[in-house]
Amino acid sequence: MNWNTGSIEGVELKPFQIFQDERGWLSEIFRSDEMLPGDFPSMGYLSLTNPGQSRGPHEHTHQTDLFAFFHGSYRLYLWDSRDSSVSSGVKQVLEVGASNPMVVRIPPGVVHAYQNIGEDAAYVLNFPDKLYAGEGKKEPVDEIRHEDDPSSMYSMEL
Repeated sequence: MNWNTGSIEGVELKPFQIFQDERGWLSEIFRSDEMLPGDFPSMGYLSLTNPGQSRGPHEHTHQTDLFAFFHGSYRLYLWDSRDSSVSSGVKQVLEVGASNPMVVRIPPGVVHAYQNIGEDAAYVLNFPDKLYAGEGKKEPVDEIRHEDDPSSMYSMEL
């Protein structure tokens, strides 16, 4: 598939607003009064990605992700394959991390991946609105994985 470049409907990019003083800095990742109805996080996790390694591409049927890229250097890939979206067929690539700290809201159906393009391991936070594997980890995982499919149309080539 030939992807168009541009912005993807429903993906929200929010640069960190940094409050800095002599102790260091602080930034709000999310506030309940600024979130869309139904997007309130159900859990949070921290992941570390080694240099040159990728996570994804994958997508969720029901889950909205709320990533905070604040450390290291990442290339974030987003693909809109939702037929009903005004941005269907769009691929969006962003560089995020310490030099461009960003909170990124990714709605269901948007395929996403990120790669650590730095020289050191780097952290990412995620606050999805659904529990991984549901209540008590007893439900199917809401994830369609494309990374193991050699014929996948979701290429992380630029």
